[in-house]
Amino acid sequence: MKAMVLNSICDLSKERNPLVMEELPEPAIGDDEILIEVYRCAVCHTEIDEIEGRTPPSSFPMVLGHQVVGKVVEGGKASGYRTGERVGVGWIYSSCGKCNYCKNGLENLCPEFVATGRDVFGGYAQLMKAKGEFSFRIPDRLSSSEAAPLLCAGAIGYRSLRLSSLKDGDPLGLTGFGASGHLVLKMAKFLYPNSQVYVFARSEREREFALSLGAIWAGDNSDPSPEKLSAIIDTTPVWRPILGALRNLAPGGRLVINAIRKEDVDKDVLATINYEKDLWMEKEIKSVANVSKRDIEEFLQLAGKMNLRPEYKEYDLKDANIALLELKEAKIKGAKVLVIK
Repeated sequence: MKAMVLNSICDLSKERNPLVMEELPEPAIGDDEILIEVYRCAVCHTEIDEIEGRTPPSSFPMVLGHQVVGKVVEGGKASGYRTGERVGVGWIYSSCGKCNYCKNGLENLCPEFVATGRDVFGGYAQLMKAKGEFSFRIPDRLSSSEAAPLLCAGAIGYRSLRLSSLKDGDPLGLTGFGASGHLVLKMAKFLYPNSQVYVFARSEREREFALSLGAIWAGDNSDPSPEKLSAIIDTTPVWRPILGALRNLAPGGRLVINAIRKEDVDKDVLATINYEKDLWMEKEIKSVANVSKRDIEEFLQLAGKMNLRPEYKEYDLKDANIALLELKEAKIKGAKVLVIK
């Protein structure tokens, strides 16, 4: 099979083609696994973190990609799937199934959490294997290109929205407006129709995009919002927007940080945090760690119900490096999807 392979950590600002097309053996599956012919794989900012070493692969070579849609071409005896079914695979490849986290539906916190495209080969390839337990049927009304970004950007956005504890009518803020942010806005408009959404984004293009999707206001990350917000979801990979978000929270508000990694700590930002002004009055900060089975299952059903259609741009598999560079350089409008078949 053909795959785009990462062979070492590198700096994308210097190495413009970190992935190389290679021929790899077809995966062999166990009884609890399925073999998937990959149709689409969406590109995620986490893959940039993998390439640059902030969330490094557990071994090399590695096939990245954890927003995968394809067809089951072989199913193990205990997988629960038949050949021909269309399925999706997200960031969670497997967990131990025995610890208290797993027993309570928090597989995302399992100490033996295994990540697709970081710890095992992912979807930047013609074929991949997956655990049947952590594969998900795709609603018929979603195309493969529409469904792929939902498996991480959408599912993690759904988890972030759940963790925000938002109630209908509460004002919501979104800091950063890429693949996940634009899906959260659409979800919020559907689930909380009386809540107004405010967007903080660094580029004018992102702000215009947010307004076109129904945000009531859009400003820069450092701008004060027109009103204090009950919850803010941050999807940026940097620290500075956190300070602006804290200052825009209402008393008792919650900041949910939806990022698997932040870039190196900006000491200048931390030095300017004022407890009384930025954190006092029972403001909360909560991080999001990966996704659980429940998140993906519930979100895919919600996406089908609300006819969620993400904005996306398609690329050939061989152009994965171009998609990654455009993502890093913030040439973003919605999601980026690799077309494998």
